[in-house]
Amino acid sequence: MATKNATVTITGNIGNDPTYNTTRTGDAVVNFRVGSSSGYWNRSTGAWVDEGTSWYSVSAFRNLAEHAKASLRRGDPVIVTGALKVKEWENDGRKGISADIVADAIGHDLGQGTSAFVRRPHANAGAERPQVQAQGAPPATAETEAAEFPGEPAPEEHVDEWRANGMTVDDAAQGSTVDEEDAVFA
Repeated sequence: MATKNATVTITGNIGNDPTYNTTRTGDAVVNFRVGSSSGYWNRSTGAWVDEGTSWYSVSAFRNLAEHAKASLRRGDPVIVTGALKVKEWENDGRKGISADIVADAIGHDLGQGTSAFVRRPHANAGAERPQVQAQGAPPATAETEAAEFPGEPAPEEHVDEWRANGMTVDDAAQGSTVDEEDAVFA
């Protein structure tokens, strides 16, 4: 018996360091387990009542796998959304039911702590981005792009680096940063 395609969102803690592999077709895949505990505060006894932990096997593919590999560690509180697949299994005379999630999105649970986001460049970041300009307007230069950013004009070498990584001066002004370490997937 297998059920699939139900979209779920869970919160919990990662129970193991995520493992990274590739599929036969070369796509990145990362796997880890998430333990989601539930319980409540019993006012009459003045104690926490633990209702147990449900465990989920989570898989992520392609870019999500690459980003998860770089971001997630054992013990991290996470929120996972994806397709749930529940299946019965049997191994050496033991029977059970597993709950697997193919993740669409994974993030740190900011209710439990803070996190820093680093935007990764797209695979085609080196490709020339089409330039959009108003009819009759002069082409954008470092000076005209920097003029939209309050403060000192951006040095030409920074603007060139931002453009090479698919960014504009506006992206940089909003706090996006790209440096050599961030531009390479290990």
